[in-house]
Amino acid sequence: MTAINRRRALTGSAAIAVGVPVLAACGSDTSTAVDSSGSADSGSGSSGGAGGEALASAADVPVGGCFVVSGAKVVLTQPTEGDFKAFTAVCTHQGCLVESSTEGDIPCPCHSSKFSLDDGSPISGPASAPLEAVEIRVSGDSITLA
Repeated sequence: MTAINRRRALTGSAAIAVGVPVLAACGSDTSTAVDSSGSADSGSGSSGGAGGEALASAADVPVGGCFVVSGAKVVLTQPTEGDFKAFTAVCTHQGCLVESSTEGDIPCPCHSSKFSLDDGSPISGPASAPLEAVEIRVSGDSITLA
């Protein structure tokens, strides 16, 4: 067997120490695991389906505002009373989470982008792409992923 000299061992260790974080940075932690086919489904029925994860109660979402469910990275909006919509809560500019608001838009605290409650489109700021729509179900007072 060949002995490994100290220089070769240290060089190999340094390459691993630098390589692992670089490879980890190449990955993305923003997945799109939710269905982005449209706006809220406010029809009656069960909350089953592909999702079913409870997000919030209807009372949590202000009329003319939005409510962020940070664990699910979803922002729920209620542009007009009883009309619920959902979007990804990750800003399309640089990936910050948007904030809950009662001011008639979806604000991003990082660079002041604002998005529409109706369709997630950018209203102002550096963001130029809309928030991705998330399909939800509203049954009584419960809002769940569809």
